This record gives sequence, structure tokens and C-alpha cells, in this order.
Amino acid sequence: MTPTPCRAHRLGGVLAGLLVPGQAALAEVNIAGEVERQPLNPVAITLFLVFVVATLAISYWASRRTRSSGDFYNAGGQITGLQNGTAIAGEFMSAASFLGITGLIFLGGFDGLLLALGAFSAWPLMLILLARRVRNLGRFTFVDVVSTRLESTRIRLLAIVSTIVVVILYLIAQMVGAGKLIQLLFGLPYEVAVVAVSALVLAYVTFGGMLATTWIQIIKAILLISGVTVTAFLVLLETGFNLNELFAGAVANHPRGERILAPGLLFNDPVQVATILVSMLFGTLGLPHILMRLYTVPNMREAKKSAFYASLFMGYFYLVLIVLGFGTVALLYRDPAFFSTAGGLIGGSNMAAIHLASAVGGDLLTGFMAAVTFATILAVVAGLTVSGAAAISHDFYAEVLCKGQPDSRRELLLTRVTTVAIGVIAVVLGILFQDENVAFIATMPMVVAASVNFPVLFLSLFWPGLTTRGAIVGATVGLIASVALIVVGPQVWVSVLGFERALFPYDYPALFTLPLALVTIWLVSRFDRSEQAAMDRSNYHAQLVRSEYGPEDGELEVARH
Repeated sequence: MTPTPCRAHRLGGVLAGLLVPGQAALAEVNIAGEVERQPLNPVAITLFLVFVVATLAISYWASRRTRSSGDFYNAGGQITGLQNGTAIAGEFMSAASFLGITGLIFLGGFDGLLLALGAFSAWPLMLILLARRVRNLGRFTFVDVVSTRLESTRIRLLAIVSTIVVVILYLIAQMVGAGKLIQLLFGLPYEVAVVAVSALVLAYVTFGGMLATTWIQIIKAILLISGVTVTAFLVLLETGFNLNELFAGAVANHPRGERILAPGLLFNDPVQVATILVSMLFGTLGLPHILMRLYTVPNMREAKKSAFYASLFMGYFYLVLIVLGFGTVALLYRDPAFFSTAGGLIGGSNMAAIHLASAVGGDLLTGFMAAVTFATILAVVAGLTVSGAAAISHDFYAEVLCKGQPDSRRELLLTRVTTVAIGVIAVVLGILFQDENVAFIATMPMVVAASVNFPVLFLSLFWPGLTTRGAIVGATVGLIASVALIVVGPQVWVSVLGFERALFPYDYPALFTLPLALVTIWLVSRFDRSEQAAMDRSNYHAQLVRSEYGPEDGELEVARH
């Protein structure tokens, strides 16, 4: 088949910026500020329009079933474990994973798998540690869990701030990428493209809520898994379905030879490896829009099924990425058509997966994967928007202002207004940050989630000594420290501010900020002798029983004791 590197090059500057923490900076990403006019890809445009029409129809269907705030936040709690697990996988299997990890394997072989290891390791922990307890204790957001034993108002305000920070930072990265992709597909001005993307997401979320978002994520997961499966099948077809031949071809073609099969080619500092893994692992466990999905199922059993199916699908996905990654090494390095005159891969290393689709599947597969990439972005933005709206309308309005007794119609109206407001903010910030390093922005939410949300959530579930004061002080320290260390790290201090050497040598400081937050929470809680602290400690037993048995059985068990 004839390679089509120019088409992949058109998408390179866009898709390269959609990477999860660690991937973009390490994979030599270059996001172009100006977009060249190139011939349109009719396959990608057609598939994109089909997806948009189908998802708008889903939103209309879901809007007829979204009549209360509960329907909006968690689809009425009637999503099955299989459906929810597929939606979780769809929300997490992003264009970042598909493009970024494949690109890293293209550059450094084995080391590219480290990011997949960090991300995937979170899901068994989610299944074992969090799924049952979080589902039994909460209603709509993870903040419900923390507030069951701590002073509700102050802890909710802190969690709301953290949630909004994570959501907004993620939205900036996704909106910039989506806007540039639409700009390239249709030749629209960037600003118009960002508004169009936001309008689509608002249509999904405002009218269909979590139900529409769930089905969009399910469809996207099926499309992405299908796309990578077909690509992997064609790669294996090239090597006679012999993995040994695939790896041998990769070793023969890569400039570093056998070194790509051993660690140390990209990450030769074990501390750097550790801090990337910690950021990915614990950041995932603290992401509010991921935790929120545990409330879309009717009971704890289905919540555990959700985590199980999500682990299953993502495990398969990351295994397939191994084939794709080493397939790029085996097939692309031997073909000069994919490389520029300067010697680098056209569009950058993050375009390796798109080039591979072009090499083994031609225009049709290339267009399909480009359309799936856009579907991925829409699904992620929709999930983030629902999470941000819930933080304001449920956590702040319903629980803080109305003390848990809101007017349901007014809450639903506020939810939709908040959704529109978040969409407007996303448009404004997407335009303002269109020339910034999107990969750097994408590092922030993972580090913040690992340093703020996860410590408070974990200790509230498993440590009887946690107090409200300890949680607030520790989470604040984690937030400030994570932002400060990122600012003085290489991504900002050197790349943005232009200094020769960073004050802090690591890009993603969760290895340092997470323990700092945990130690601060422990110290402050241990020395807290306030009346509220005594109540916080005494509430642990009731919370523990309820987290194990569920709301109704848990209350009976507490009364029995």
C-alpha cells in the first residue's frame, strides 16, 4: 500500500498536544502555531459527520429521560456494570494513550510502556480499594464520600476548588486539540472551530446529561478498540502473526538496536521514572470525573463490575498498543517516505500511530483513526463538563448553600446553566491558550489530583484519625506544592520562562507532593484537639460500616452496635 505521510503530517501538530503527563515533553512534541492549508481528508470528514449526527441523536433520546438532577448527574443510577465499565474505558482510553504511548515506543522501545504501566495500575487498585466504598458512601460526586465523616461545608468548598482546577486544566488541553483538529479537517478559523466543538459538547451535556455522555463514551470506546485492533491485525499480518519476527524487525530497524528491548533508553533516572508512575497512578485514582462514574450504576456490585470491565478493556487496549508501538519501529523506520529531509518523523514521533495506520491500511484506516481521535476528545470533554457542573450545582448549591435540601427543579436549571458557563470558559481559555504548550497544561490535573484529591479521599476511607483541619491543611499544602514545583521545574522554568536550568529537576512532582500532603494531613490531624476533631474521629466507625454494607444495611448495622 502507498503511504500517505502528508495526511498524517496535517494532523501532527494537533494530535501531538493531546498527551497525558510525561508523554509530550519526552516524545519531542512540537505544536505548530500556524496551520498549513492542506487537501481535506474526505474519509475523516465523512466519519466525523456520521459520529456527530449519531451522538446528537443520542443526546435527543437521553434528554427525554433526563428530568431531575439525579438523572443529570448519574443517569438515574441505572447504567449496568458492563455499560459503565465500557464508558469508563472510553473516558480513559484517550487519544493521549493511543498516540502518546505508541510514539514513545517508537522512540525508546520498552521505556514507552512505563506510562501505560502507571495508568493501568490504577484500575486494580480502584477495583480493590475504592469502588465498593466510594459507591456505598456517595450519591453524585466523590465529595459526598469525604463529607460523610468530616465537617461538610469546609471540606466541600476545598474539594470544589480542586475539582474545578482539575476540570478546567483538562478542558484547556482538550479544547485546544479539538479546535485545531476541526480547523484542519474543515479549514475553519481556529476560533470558529473551538466554538463549534464547545457547541457540540454543550448539546450533548446540557440536554442529555450523564446518560448521553455515557453512551457517547461507550460508542467512542468501541470505535477506538476496533480501530487499534484492526491496525494491530494488519501489523501482525505483515509479520506473519509472529511476535518474534515483529520484535526482531524492530531491533533491526531502530537506530539503537537491541537497546529498545531493555529499560533506560528514554528514562535513565530512576527518580524520574518513579515520579511519572506516581503521577499517573495516584492522579488517576483522584480524578473527579472518573470517580463520578461509580455513581451511575444502581449498587455496589455493579460498581465493582464497572471497575472490572474497565480494567479488562484497558488491559486489552494497552496490550494492543505494544503491537502498534513495536510495529511502528519495525515498519516505519525502513521507509524514508515517512521521514522529513531533516531526518525526523514527519509530524513528530506522536504521529507514529497515524503513519502506521497509513502504512498498513491506506487512506481509509487513516481517516477512520483521525475521526476516532476527535470522537475521543468529545467524549472526554463531555465527561469533564458533567463533573464540573456537578461540583457547582450539587456540591456547592445543593449541599453547601441549601444544606442538602435544594429545590430539584432549580438545581437542574442551575446545572444546565453551569454547563453552559463551563462551555463558555472552555472556549475563552481554549482561544487564549491556543499557542501554549498543551502538553504542559495536561500535566497539571494529574499532579493536582494525586496531591489533593487522592490523599483526602484515601485517608477519609482508611484512617480513623483524620480530622477536618488535617484534611484542609494537607490538601492545601499539596495544591500549593504541586503548582510551585511544576513552575520551578523544567517545563516552565526552562521551556516557558527561558532560564538555563530548572530549580526543581523533575517535570511531574507527585512523588514529592503526595507524601508531603499525606504527612501534613497526619501531623495536623494528630495534634488536632478541637471539638470538631473528636467528632471526625468518632464518625469513622459509622462510615466504615456503611461503606462495607451500603447505606440501608449499614445504618441497621450501626444501630445494632
